[in-house]
Amino acid sequence: MRTSGVLLHISSLPSPGGIGSLGREAYAFADFLQASGFHIWQVLPVGPTGYGESPYQSSSVFAGNPLLISCQALRDEGLLSYSDDEEFTPKDPEKVDFDEVRKNKMMLLRRCFRESSAKVSHQLDRFRADQPWVLDYALFTALKEHFGGIMFSAWPDRDVIYRKPEALRKYREQLAEEIDFHIFCQFIFRHQWMALKEYCNQRNILLFGDMPIYVAEDSADTWTQPEIFQLNSERIPKRVAGVPPDYFSATGQLWGNPLYRWRRLRRRHYDWWVSRMKNMAQLFDMVRIDHFVGFANYYSVKHGLPDARKGKWVIGPGSDLFRVLQREVPDIRIIAEDLGCVNDRVKKLLKWCGYPGMKVLTFGFDGDETNPHFPANYQQNTVAYTGTHDNSTLLGWAETASDHAMDLARKTLHFEKKEDAPDSFIRCLFEGPCDTVIIPMQDILHLDDHARMNLPGTIGGNWLWRMKPDSLSLDLTMKYNKLIAETNRR
Repeated sequence: MRTSGVLLHISSLPSPGGIGSLGREAYAFADFLQASGFHIWQVLPVGPTGYGESPYQSSSVFAGNPLLISCQALRDEGLLSYSDDEEFTPKDPEKVDFDEVRKNKMMLLRRCFRESSAKVSHQLDRFRADQPWVLDYALFTALKEHFGGIMFSAWPDRDVIYRKPEALRKYREQLAEEIDFHIFCQFIFRHQWMALKEYCNQRNILLFGDMPIYVAEDSADTWTQPEIFQLNSERIPKRVAGVPPDYFSATGQLWGNPLYRWRRLRRRHYDWWVSRMKNMAQLFDMVRIDHFVGFANYYSVKHGLPDARKGKWVIGPGSDLFRVLQREVPDIRIIAEDLGCVNDRVKKLLKWCGYPGMKVLTFGFDGDETNPHFPANYQQNTVAYTGTHDNSTLLGWAETASDHAMDLARKTLHFEKKEDAPDSFIRCLFEGPCDTVIIPMQDILHLDDHARMNLPGTIGGNWLWRMKPDSLSLDLTMKYNKLIAETNRR
């Protein structure tokens, strides 16, 4: 089946409150996708954002981001009372002001908790039973607030760092109300998410999620299960993740995430990974596994080094992990993010799994026509993108590309003006052989790099872009309905 979809993170929707949410605007976007003929809606990771507001540095691989909750939907359900002027209104509607959004959203969610937690007590009890991770996540979040937001490995009470039973009991009693509040937020997030998923699925729209391979150093996951990560006795990573120096970076990329103890996970039949993937299968119909390369072989850097130049490659779990995941979680479609250092071991693992890999069209015009991202080299079992959240938009690429890259793109895709590049790139993918094509919403709207989501290796100024409220026009719907029909996609 030839399919097509759009990449737009929830935070980029033009919802009230200064950030995109799971309210009316999300449903309106699903309607736009259906009317235009698209079959897939891809989002970025939906967990609580971490350092630099990155969704790839979350405090939990199981939790949802409370900032994405729609207060308007809570009001519509009779669970929250507030006037419109109590909800934050940003000065710039195209950017998220995370500090102001968080302050305002948490104020309203705490009010909702006071007003309505008793009304949903039975559902909350069922949620606790169905989602066993939520108790530890809520305690971790309450403890971080209690200790002023510092990393858990630096908490002044060492007993609770090491999860001594008496310390856990003490703080569960002392922070009981705060713990209940964070459980309530997770219940509301899950309730709103599953309602949106049902709405999308009823309209033949698949929700496509994104799962980072690694977890944040300061997370509920590392606190609750330190034994499956390469941590020392002080809960500090021994070695961390990254990628070596390459064409894009002379010093490599030092991500800083703790690495896994794969042998220990294997002895446990990868139980944590099975639980993680089952959670993803509840939330999504499809999932992109970020940095799939790391399951074949991962780059390991000693903790404390200033950059990634002195790392080493280590063999990963390979097919042993995916044999278990395919058996235990069969009902989710997996896409492998196989960009980066793709050696023979990675290729063999991808072939064994049978998962589609990725191609990025804006990568295809560096060098010559042997470039694997050059459109003539695309294959059927592939998900093709014009660009990802880490790249320039198409228009941004056209404005900054080298003369060689632009000349090759013009010759291959038959366009002249830079402003015509987006439509030419998009049509190329739609007409091409790949089973699935995904277009970032910024490229559909012909936006330049002011709408870029992330510039890797930088902190601050990322993950901010929001779509204007009037972006989903009838002309846009008709344009893509026609393109999808002409190229025999859905």
